[in-house]
Amino acid sequence: MQNKNYYITTPIYYPSAKPHMGHAYSSIIADFFARFKRMQGYNVFYLTGTDEHGQKIERAAKENGKEPLAFCDEISQTFKDLTQTLNLSNNDFIRTTEERHKKSAKNIWNILEKKGEIYLSKYSGWYSVSDEAFYTDDEIEEVNGLKQCKISGSKVEWVEEESYFFKLSKWEKTLIKFYEDNPHFILPISRKNEVVSFVKGGLKDLSVSRKSFKWGIPVPTNNQHVMYVWLDALTNYLSALNYPNEKDELYKNFWPADLHVIGKDILRFHAVYWPAFLLAADIKPPKRVYGHGWILSGDQKMSKSKGNILDPIEIINTYGLDPLRYYLIKEVSFGNDGNISEEKLENCINSDLANNYGNLCQRVTSFCEKNMNSEISKDVNFVDEDLNLFSNYTDNFTKIVEYVDKQDINSYINFIVDQLFAANKYFNDQEPWKKKGDKKRLNTIVYTSLELIRKVTILLYPIIPNTAQKTMKIFNIEFEKNNLETIKNNTFINSGKINKIPILFKKIEKND
Repeated sequence: MQNKNYYITTPIYYPSAKPHMGHAYSSIIADFFARFKRMQGYNVFYLTGTDEHGQKIERAAKENGKEPLAFCDEISQTFKDLTQTLNLSNNDFIRTTEERHKKSAKNIWNILEKKGEIYLSKYSGWYSVSDEAFYTDDEIEEVNGLKQCKISGSKVEWVEEESYFFKLSKWEKTLIKFYEDNPHFILPISRKNEVVSFVKGGLKDLSVSRKSFKWGIPVPTNNQHVMYVWLDALTNYLSALNYPNEKDELYKNFWPADLHVIGKDILRFHAVYWPAFLLAADIKPPKRVYGHGWILSGDQKMSKSKGNILDPIEIINTYGLDPLRYYLIKEVSFGNDGNISEEKLENCINSDLANNYGNLCQRVTSFCEKNMNSEISKDVNFVDEDLNLFSNYTDNFTKIVEYVDKQDINSYINFIVDQLFAANKYFNDQEPWKKKGDKKRLNTIVYTSLELIRKVTILLYPIIPNTAQKTMKIFNIEFEKNNLETIKNNTFINSGKINKIPILFKKIEKND
């Protein structure tokens, strides 16, 4: 690990309405990666924020009888509050209405214009205010007499106005070569295939300014225009690193970004437009863009217009934060669409969290308290059946790291579930309550079980950080002092007294 820095971002969210489960999902996934890389010893910079310009915001503000900035201040704060509610470990929260961002966006514009990558012309075509995107005729369909985008289902309207254009068509071959040279730039592979197919189908020059509304960053050389939302919004990943000051420590340490976590609906903007803008400005593109699926409400994507928003705050208030985090990371196949239902969530809490994990922690610590005066003894004699459980971690350590580096979350959590099953089976099969006459074997079984709890808790920390920190109090350990090295090197807990901990997860009683 020559480069010990790691930069991860979420999408920056539209504050046109309050946050929903889709926003929570992207943020929790990014937080999982950020926490794991910190445990691995990396200096992590985790960014989230809000995208506050464009016609969509301007209209929403007007509907609410407010000035755009006042409206954004209010709604953006709900997204900022959500970072606390979700226990995110983000280092920064960027708003595109901040001066540092405007400075960065204008700098990118000036570079592109000076290089002849931007020109003034006239735009006519289909535009979605909701998606802040332009669409071609073959991407539009008519439903109940209304034109809408086939992919998102968002209403489109015909727009004709003067506009600046970015010479996207010029970068078609360069982008194809970039994808070939960087085969894991876009993940999952199914999304990469979609993007490559789109680019090979031919790129048209991209409208990058609007004249019909004013809520945006003025074009530096023509204040009759504001920057088109994507050239403005995407630059946030640079402005948070104090770009254009390329000598700034943040920029030097963290650009190019290691991972942009985004929803699949904004993949084209991140995987086509963004690298094209950057290459045209002689800036390195990010290392990876991962387009995950949607969190569905029933079988539909959540949207304000459909009125099918799932409120993460309500779920958290009912079931708790860590159960929601665990469910979204385990039960949604990362990269694919997934939905959340109370029944599935309750089953997940009862089976995985209450039975497999919480019950293991309670059984082992209670047994130690009652039969060993809460003492961890190092007067032990490990045999193969003990050591094999430890070697599950050391032998698979490289794989565990690879799972995270390849964004294979499902394999990562499946490994954890397998280890929890093995630890529970071990404690049951060894029957320590029958070994009270063999002090050394009794000590060994309890020591092994406690050590397995510690190891699996370290791996659970990026998923359920609050609970993991509670569990580590068993051993008088502050979690921040632990990292993956203790698993890699197979170090063990010290002897001494353990602490009682409260019940970690209460089983949800179901009515027949």
